Amino acid sequence: MPKFAGIIPPLCTPFHDDFTVDTVSFRRHVESQLDAGVHGVFVLGSSSEVAFQTDTQRRVTIETAVAQAAGRVPVLVGCIDMTTLRVAEHIKTAEALGADGIVVTAPYYTRTHPAEIERHFRLLRETTSLPIFAYDIPVAVHSKLDGGMLLRLAEEGVIEGLKDSSGDEAGFRLVLQGKRERGLDRFAVFTGSELLVDTALALGADGAVPGLANVDPVGYVLIYDHFRSGNAHAARREQERLLKLFAITEVAPPGRMGRGSAGLGAFKAAMKMRGFVDNAVMAPPQIALDDDELLRIKEKLAEAGLL
Repeated sequence: MPKFAGIIPPLCTPFHDDFTVDTVSFRRHVESQLDAGVHGVFVLGSSSEVAFQTDTQRRVTIETAVAQAAGRVPVLVGCIDMTTLRVAEHIKTAEALGADGIVVTAPYYTRTHPAEIERHFRLLRETTSLPIFAYDIPVAVHSKLDGGMLLRLAEEGVIEGLKDSSGDEAGFRLVLQGKRERGLDRFAVFTGSELLVDTALALGADGAVPGLANVDPVGYVLIYDHFRSGNAHAARREQERLLKLFAITEVAPPGRMGRGSAGLGAFKAAMKMRGFVDNAVMAPPQIALDDDELLRIKEKLAEAGLL
């Protein structure tokens, strides 16, 4: 069995009005996730607004999550930056602060060749003994991780896991097939989709890293538990309920703000409405939801039985 499995939510980072990390709210949010039965937490990913955080904010985010988890579940830390040397510095910080594993994307901003992306992961393997998860998110880094490369790196022990947020379901399935055919039982493969967790588990995924779990962690744990107990119908029913809830990310029109602002703004607003955090502030230059949009989110939470 993989060392990592189950539901590992990518936690949003709550901020004060001055954009410092709200550690009191963050501790409460981590605890609410643990109370829901999640199997780990992932900080400094896309849902954590890692691209907007300063090094100081990143350090506080890691420190707070590790302290609150207190060894009860593993803490994965995103070490995400443009180049290998910058990522290596983040890895040193994550190691020093007690991370249980790190999550790394392909390099970005610079135009990289597949051979350079592979070299990136191999060089980082030399810098740390922590498990490395490859994070496939081409919408953010503009490079799709090659499935053959991922399997090769897993076979050689360079990476121990994958978070697939590529949206390429066929490619994801091929990686799972390759994992099975090569006997890579300890290679932990996770979907980053909120909407296909039951399907991914049926295909052989080890778990999921769903952003919507910031709002409803219990629902995603139920999907995993139902699947593990052999109740595919119950897992599908819970997934379809969460499919409707995910509509909160679409209340803001694309003509008014980016999809990142709309999605993360919805998550944070819903977290505040549920009492998980005190503030729904997002890092600049993201745009805040307006009163009408917040009302629609509240209505959808009520429809889902969460208020």
